[in-house]
Amino acid sequence: MKTIGLIGGMSWESTTLYYQLINREVARRLGGLSSARLNLVSLDFQDIAQRQRAGDWPGMADILRQAARRLQETGAQCLLIGTNTMHKLAPEVQAASDVPLLHIADVTADAILAQGLDAVGLMGTRFTMEQDFYVERLASRGIRCVIPDEAERIEIHRIIFEELCQGQLPPASRAWLSACIESLKARGAQGVVLGCTELPLIVGPDDSCLPTFDTTALHAMAAVNFALAD
Repeated sequence: MKTIGLIGGMSWESTTLYYQLINREVARRLGGLSSARLNLVSLDFQDIAQRQRAGDWPGMADILRQAARRLQETGAQCLLIGTNTMHKLAPEVQAASDVPLLHIADVTADAILAQGLDAVGLMGTRFTMEQDFYVERLASRGIRCVIPDEAERIEIHRIIFEELCQGQLPPASRAWLSACIESLKARGAQGVVLGCTELPLIVGPDDSCLPTFDTTALHAMAAVNFALAD
């Protein structure tokens, strides 16, 4: 079994999901008391969030590069950035390490194309929805993103940072997100990408009128596939 390297803590709520998903899948495939060989660098999300608000992407790139090097030094054989937004810095992270980075948008694109879809709603932080690093990555695979309108983007971002990252899952927010997905469907989305690793905490298949693409689970399964490949 290969060793997975995870840059987590952004937020620790979704990092917990990664740890559970990866280990449960390894146990399911290998049986018994099997668990993953997984090295984790868990960052302080307060620092990261402040830098995001300030637009300090160079500072965040330095932090993630250091984390990637630490994981490589401890024996990681692949890297995961456990957040969609910070994949804006995926090129910098990959350049800092000799081990492969498993890109969350690539494994999500694979799942979308496997269902024969070419237009999906994209829900995530405002950085993910409004900047081009994620949208263009999917577009390079022939997938068009339907983006929520400005008021919807503001509310999704608020729910993520003020509720989900703090372990709060209000039923009213679940209902609002379901209605937002209906709006994306009306604008041509064939499925919806839960493009924030906290969104699967509150939005499941039963909450959506469209097929959902759980980026946290897809990313975790890609790590297991890598770790257990011959």
